[in-house]
Formats: sequence, structure tokens, C-alpha cells
Amino acid sequence: QSLDVANNQLRELPAALADCPRLKEANFRGNQLKDKRLEKMVNGCQTKAILEYLRARGRGRGKAESAREEARKKKREKQQKKDGGDGEQDDLEEASKLLVKVLHVSENPAPLVVRASPGVRDVRPFIVCCVLKGVNLKPGNALKRFLSAQTKLHEDICEKRTAATIATHDLQLVKGPLTYDVQPPDELKIMPLGRKEIKAKDLLRQLQLEAEEQRKQKKRQNVSGLHKYLQLLDGKDNYPCLVDAEGVVISFPPITNSEKTKIRKDTRDLFLEVTSDSSLQICKEVMDTLILKIAELNRFTLENKEDSGSDNESDALCGPVNLNPSQNVQPTNFPLVVEQVRVVDTDGNLKVLYPSKTDLTTFSSLLTVIR
Repeated sequence: QSLDVANNQLRELPAALADCPRLKEANFRGNQLKDKRLEKMVNGCQTKAILEYLRARGRGRGKAESAREEARKKKREKQQKKDGGDGEQDDLEEASKLLVKVLHVSENPAPLVVRASPGVRDVRPFIVCCVLKGVNLKPGNALKRFLSAQTKLHEDICEKRTAATIATHDLQLVKGPLTYDVQPPDELKIMPLGRKEIKAKDLLRQLQLEAEEQRKQKKRQNVSGLHKYLQLLDGKDNYPCLVDAEGVVISFPPITNSEKTKIRKDTRDLFLEVTSDSSLQICKEVMDTLILKIAELNRFTLENKEDSGSDNESDALCGPVNLNPSQNVQPTNFPLVVEQVRVVDTDGNLKVLYPSKTDLTTFSSLLTVIR
């Protein structure tokens, strides 16, 4: 029922603690933990939140994150084998980093705020948001690469949207303040991407029929597109949604965004949203990864001169995407600006602020963050 290991010399807490269902109270204070975010949590968070954090870390960050960690480790080892006095090499590596500037809420004259209603606690409780400015989607296939990268993240780190769901919006079309809410399936209305306005229950029924037809035509069990995610809402009396200041639903996770805030080639500023029904930490890790990918794509677009492409976005979710900056090209470091967004409860109390000081630190070998 309880565990007290306070004021010891623990450096780490095992993820296996999250698999102890009878553990209700735990005291880890007074230990010099290597994970500074965890150390902060044990001094101010409830046991449940700490165990959720450990569970998220134990489950891992997906194959992609493990591969990145291994690549960074090899890079460090390779560097250590050199004589260590190669300042020119260090400068080159620093120059090749992607640049991101954080604009704090206190510096922003009109910060965007998301108000979370109490009802989301029992449906899809976790949401993290931010604004990203300075994206260039106009040249060539930049928009297609952007949407393809989002699809790959949904398959990988989001674990086919079971761990988290990403939504990206054109900031100019988002009317704040926003409300993260729940609505009954027969009341929630949204204009899904590429479709007419429809009630959520009718949309799911329509998608279910399309999935059945798809199975018959292809004579197999697997389905593609939105149809893969229908089961994630099974048994829910209410559905989660993000609603703008005009009462319009702009996001219906984990199913779809709204056509109203759809990203187009002339979009420069983004509103990014990540939701999860399992962990706030997963939301933050996915958001970190999303910002890194967008920064990589932005540099790729800047360094590779492409002609203006067509506005046809129908095949934007198909085909492979190269997320690596081009080789042998002088870096062009125009920083993206990430504006902090606060998520508050109905009384205005802060629930989460992103990015905080501890966010965007995982990719320190790839990102230079100006705070």
C-alpha cells in the first residue's frame, strides 16, 4: 500500500514501480535523482502522477527515440576518440544545430490560452499545446513532406495514435481563447478534413461503413486512413474536442482536425496540439519530437531550392519523406519561434505550460534552444 524511501542515496527509480497496482502512497523525497524533472515531481506531485511518469519512461519513447539515443551515443564516443582539442569541429557541430527560440508568455502581448473543462478528466485528460512561427511550406513539396512526417509520427512515437494524437492548425484561422472539452456524440459537430460538417456519431458510422467496403474490395482485414482509429473511441459516452472562441470544433482527437483550420502552402504560423488518454509526459515527448521534425524540414526546404509546387494536397499523406538536412550544404539557421501556451482549468489555475525549462532538452545534440 505504501513505500517510504525518503532521504536515501537513490539516483534512479525503477519503471517497474508503475506496475505495482496496490502502491497508493510513495515518498521519494530527499534523494539526488539523475532525472531532474522526476526529482521535481517527487517533491511536489502525487504518487499517481509519479508512477505515470515512470510508466511512460519504462515503456520507452518508441523505436525512433531509441535509435536516436544510440546514434548520439556513437557520435559522442567517436568524438571522444579524437584528441578532444578540436575546437573547429565543435564550432562546426554547433553551427549545424537547428535553432529554436522560445517566446515566454510574459513576453507575449497576446498569448493563446487553452481552458480545460472538468469533463476531459474521464475521457482524454492530457493536452499540450504551443505556437510555432516561421515555417515555410510554399516551395515544391514542402507541405507534402510536412504532412507525411506527421503521419509517420502517428505510426511511430504515437504508437498508431494509441499513446497520443497530433493535431496541427493554421494559427491565423484559430480563434482564441480555446476550450478543451467533451461533448456527446450526437451533439459534437465538426467539418472534418476534406468533408462536409457532420455530427461525430454520424462521422464514425460513415467511417465504419467505408472501412467495411474497403475490406470487401481489398479482401483483407487491414484498413487505412482514419478508419484505423475508430476503435479508440469504443465505449465512450462523450468525445473529446477542442473548441474555438466562436464555438466551432477545430479538433476531434484521435480522429480528425477541422477543415476550418487546415494547413495550406501559404501557412506560416502553426498552432500545435498533442493529446493523450494515458500520460502528460507522452504528450510532451511527442511535442518535442514534432518540433524537431518541423525544424529539420524547414532547414531542408531552405537549403534545397525548389520551384513552387501545385496546391493539390490529395496525395500529401503518401510516400516516403526525407527528414535529414541535406549534406554538404552551408547551414542556414533562421530560428523558428516557439510561443508558450498555457493550459488552465476552469478557475484559471495552471495545468501545464509548454515549453517549460525542462522541455526540448532531449534533443540538445540536434537543437539549440534560445530561452
